[in-house]
Amino acid sequence: MGLDIRLPMGLMFAIAGALLVVYGVVSDPAIYRRSLGLNINLWWGSVMLVIGFTLLVLAWRGNRATRRK
Repeated sequence: MGLDIRLPMGLMFAIAGALLVVYGVVSDPAIYRRSLGLNINLWWGSVMLVIGFTLLVLAWRGNRATRRK
């Protein structure tokens, strides 16, 4: 199997999550009044980073397992 969808999806989630985390850190806290003071960009960026890194690790492990065979 040559196509592993986990690699591009992991990269997409990791890059988008990193952008959200950076924006959440440097943005003005006043824009989060509507969300009860929660920095939504920081939280969802962190979630996306975890998902992205999980997919990347799974893709790396899957690629390593296929090379052993």
